[in-house]
Amino acid sequence: MKRILTASLLALAATVATPAMARQLTIADVTMLSRVGSPAVSKDGHWLVWQQRETDLAANKGRYDLWRLDLTRRGAKPEKLIADADVNETSPQFANDGRTVYFQSDKGGDDAVWSVAIDGTGARKLTGFQGGFGGFKVAPTGDKLLIWADRLPGAPTLAPVHVKKDPNAGQARTYDQLFVRHWDTWADGNRSQLFVLPLTKDGAPGDGVAIEHGLVGDTPSKPNGGAEEISWGADGRTVYFALREAGRIEPLSTNLDIFSAPADGSAAPVSLTAANRATDTLPTVSPDGRSLAYVAMKRAGFEADRQVLTVRDLASGRARVVTEGWDRSIGSIAWSPDSKTIYVTAEDTQENPVWSVDPATGKIARLTEQGNVDAVVPTAKGVVYAMNSLVAPDDFYVATGKRSTRLTSVNADKLAGIDLPTVTRFSFTGAKGDKVWGYAVKPYGSSGKVPIAFMVHGGPQGSSNNSWSYRWNPAVFAGAGYGLVAVDFHGSTGYGQAFTDEISNDWGGAPLEDLKAGLKAATDKFGWLDATNACALGASYGGYMMNWIEGNWADRFKCIVQHDGVFDARAMAYETEELWFDEWEHGGHPYYEDPQAFEKWNPVNYVAQWKTPMLVITGEKDFRIPYTQGIAAFTALQRRGIPSRLVVNPNENHWVLKPTDSRQWYGEVLGWMDRWMGKGK
Repeated sequence: MKRILTASLLALAATVATPAMARQLTIADVTMLSRVGSPAVSKDGHWLVWQQRETDLAANKGRYDLWRLDLTRRGAKPEKLIADADVNETSPQFANDGRTVYFQSDKGGDDAVWSVAIDGTGARKLTGFQGGFGGFKVAPTGDKLLIWADRLPGAPTLAPVHVKKDPNAGQARTYDQLFVRHWDTWADGNRSQLFVLPLTKDGAPGDGVAIEHGLVGDTPSKPNGGAEEISWGADGRTVYFALREAGRIEPLSTNLDIFSAPADGSAAPVSLTAANRATDTLPTVSPDGRSLAYVAMKRAGFEADRQVLTVRDLASGRARVVTEGWDRSIGSIAWSPDSKTIYVTAEDTQENPVWSVDPATGKIARLTEQGNVDAVVPTAKGVVYAMNSLVAPDDFYVATGKRSTRLTSVNADKLAGIDLPTVTRFSFTGAKGDKVWGYAVKPYGSSGKVPIAFMVHGGPQGSSNNSWSYRWNPAVFAGAGYGLVAVDFHGSTGYGQAFTDEISNDWGGAPLEDLKAGLKAATDKFGWLDATNACALGASYGGYMMNWIEGNWADRFKCIVQHDGVFDARAMAYETEELWFDEWEHGGHPYYEDPQAFEKWNPVNYVAQWKTPMLVITGEKDFRIPYTQGIAAFTALQRRGIPSRLVVNPNENHWVLKPTDSRQWYGEVLGWMDRWMGKGK
């Protein structure tokens, strides 16, 4: 299959030709862009259907419709399949006939599974159970419906259990073990569980039957797990799913196991990966029903260990590690229709391509070059995928034989007349003599030198890769007149597991060396960057680094923007919810057993050296790095008389998701930068 050349990504330029009155990209543009996702292709390869999000700015939220594209007609244009006003239609899935689409809809107020013909006619509601649900999957045999929904542990069906409330009870929550809260939600006793309903020509009536007898945990996992953690057997008789069993050690455990359970609920689930105490996830059954592909980590307690592709023969139970010799971490799995090839995504040097893997030999081939692929649907006629980049939001493409074709230009009209920046990658010698990569984003049409936005990614095991973002968008900073520089310091992903491991127990060490060397390398290489006028910005681990820089490299910057960053490692060790993360990153022990490991890189210990103006941003629903960390940082700044500003968002968690909140965020951030650096030109 032909590699997709750079020209594939540059095709955006042809679809958004710049008229005479061109302008720069703003956050107002970004918040109104259409967002595509959840692609599904009919078995015969005729139709592509997806969910598309449009922004309802007045309601401060997104609304979803279903779209379709005829893949058999050259030059076919996307059309709405179903788009009821004020209704969300999501998660499309095709029936075996290729003419019926199942989807999730909140029409009437309660979520239900619906179906519609591919021509948009005959929409009808299939389920009638009460209580809401998270998602669904139709069995390959077409006769069963798998539902995941939050219910009390041990619930036999989807029917809500009505607990009699003590009329004398107050509003206090009570707990006897962790988690008491997770990500942005206080624990209420419910768990995401699996239920199976019959699916007939008359719909999917009833409340279904539970299939997780005896297990207590969340399937999919919370907060970010989804359909990729659940798979039907090809014969529709077995369900495979990933689950971390709950209990007192849940906040300390990354031990997701893969279970199999009969779809009729007749027996308890069986763990297929009990021997591995680390993560096993992404179970994916081959279309011929013979094999189960999944990824496995080796180290218990480490959430960013390498995910290695493993294939289990379902008849014998024998499992083979397929990609042990490939030093990349698998991010997603999809089988070819003939069960002979596995398509995966895996980060590689600031890109996130599609790769093909031969499950028999382990042979690996790269199929795409530049860009971030975030959805892959193999078909008999080619591989359909969604891809974005630093200068382009998601669109759909198809690779067929030796040819790759762009299928959609969803935001062409909205991006028409907007000049997008230029992105240039560079490398330099960083900490420990290692080669380190970064990129610089130059505002379109800029002349002379521009001030620098020095952005530090989160994770910490993450990457400033070639991808579009609706939160931290480099093109928006460039549109405001700033030259953005980002560095993939030690601890970043896409460079092999050893490089990723380097940040653990060294948060303020090698990464800071890389950032110093990277900024110098960028200003030496790119004459259009004003080395004397820079502001540092970061969120999560990047926010931690802002606090660390404030006490250890503050003279370099005119200002700092710190979002949801760790200020006091001691408080963080006791306030965060996923304890495995914080303890692994500081030597593998709780704070009280090895306080020095936490204090060595603790920003609070360097407040006496703080001097640079800082903007602090936090969300009240952030339970990962609680908002008290932001308030504490702001208190330190104020007590030292350092120019500072605090932005607290009551409606956001560790991220900023609502469109008006995003606009306000950029207004605050760019306003802070303008104040201390002068408006970028």
